[in-house]
Formats: sequence, structure tokens, C-alpha cells
Amino acid sequence: QCKPPLEVNNLFKDIQDGRILMALLEELSGYKLLHGFKPSSHRIFRLNNIAKVLNFLEERNVKLVSIDAADIADGNSSIVLGLIWNIILFFQIKELTGNIKSRFPSSSSLSSLHNSTDSDTSHPSTPCEEKRVFVSHKDHGRAIKTLLHWVQRRTRKYGVAVQDFGKSWTSGLAFLAVIKAIDPGLVDMKKALEKPPRENLEDAFRIAHYSLGIPRLLEPEDVTINSPDEQSIMTYVSQFLEHFPELEDVSNNSVI
Repeated sequence: QCKPPLEVNNLFKDIQDGRILMALLEELSGYKLLHGFKPSSHRIFRLNNIAKVLNFLEERNVKLVSIDAADIADGNSSIVLGLIWNIILFFQIKELTGNIKSRFPSSSSLSSLHNSTDSDTSHPSTPCEEKRVFVSHKDHGRAIKTLLHWVQRRTRKYGVAVQDFGKSWTSGLAFLAVIKAIDPGLVDMKKALEKPPRENLEDAFRIAHYSLGIPRLLEPEDVTINSPDEQSIMTYVSQFLEHFPELEDVSNNSVI
């Protein structure tokens, strides 16, 4: 969404000066951060840019798992992926599931959910050499549990049991049941029961993309493995909640 657009070709390399992170958070939060970006090949300025990003996240209680500016500036892959996941968890999954409870209007707009009155959070700060304190996982777990319950309420009436964001999804039936809960005419669950998992997954991702406008973030082979990545599935499933936040439970127990 930036003008000119910013391209990410190598996440671990392109993220090292802080600009990509600032642009991402601008888009997600609605706050202006890029005006505080200082382009430079010197490490101290890159660390300062990243420190601004981390401070912005901490002020919004985004959980940082022992992440500091040096880890990002060095392109530490596990730390970078952990940071990106926490941003996804907070700005998409946590915000959306929080919307279920609080019934905010226009919940499909993530930026509308922020109630901070800070007008400028990009104030200069010195790079922090100490590790950030990792706060309790309770909020994370609560958001994930809320998303799981949202799914369960929409799949159980079609006889699909969803216990987690891993193996419960490998057959493809859970994805199809969520789609059917949104638009019953898009899925025939009886036919789906006779199809192999890979075909169900392909059908689900194709229908969700073309009929519901859900970006295709997964491929069947991402889910049919022994231990599918739960974070990837959560991120994908949360899009259904983002696009259809007002989906209500159907009172009747229609079967298939």
C-alpha cells in the first residue's frame, strides 16, 4: 500500500533496516511511523529504526519473545519469524477474536479497533541492548481459544469435529464446513465425505478465494502433512472471521 510500493524479496534481509516493519505496522494500525525512518547503512541508525518499531509494539502490549533490535538487524530467522507471528496474532487474530466479545462495529477494519490516543509513537529512542521481557501467554491463548470456539460453533452442525488448528484440518472437511456456514450453497458436505483430503482442500481454498474473497494463503500439501503448521492454519482461518465478522449461528441443526 506504500507509494511507491515496497517489495519484500528476502524477508530476513529486507527487514533489517526497519522500514518494512514500519510500513507494515502503518498499514495494520493506521498510525504513521515511516516519517520517523532514517535511511542509513550505519548499524546504529538501523537499530534505532527497529527500536522504534519494538517500542510501538510494546506500548500496545504486543508480546515480544526475547526480541531485541539487534536480532532483527542481524536477520536472525527464528527471531524475525517469531516477531512476524506475534504481529499477526495481535493485529489479526487477537483483534478479531476480541471483536467477537466486545461487538465492535466495522470489525473488518483492523485499524478501527485501536483506542490509543497517542498521536506520535515514533519518538527517537536508543537501541535497547537488553532482552524484552516476555509477558504471560494468557492473552495469546485466550485469543486462539476464542477463534477455535468460533470455528467449532460453525462446523459442529455439519458433523465436523475441530479440536485444534493442526490435524483437525487435514481432511479438508473443517474448511468446507466453515465455508458452508457462511454460504450453504457453496458446499455439498455429502459429496465432500466421499472425496480424498487433497481434493477437499483444493476445493475449499478455491471456493474461499473465488466465492468469498479469502486470499489463498495455503496449498493442500501444506495441510496434508503429518504435523501441519498451526500458526499458518490459524492465520488463514482468521481471514474468514475478518471477512464475515457478523456471521451468526444458525439455530437449526441442518445436517448436510
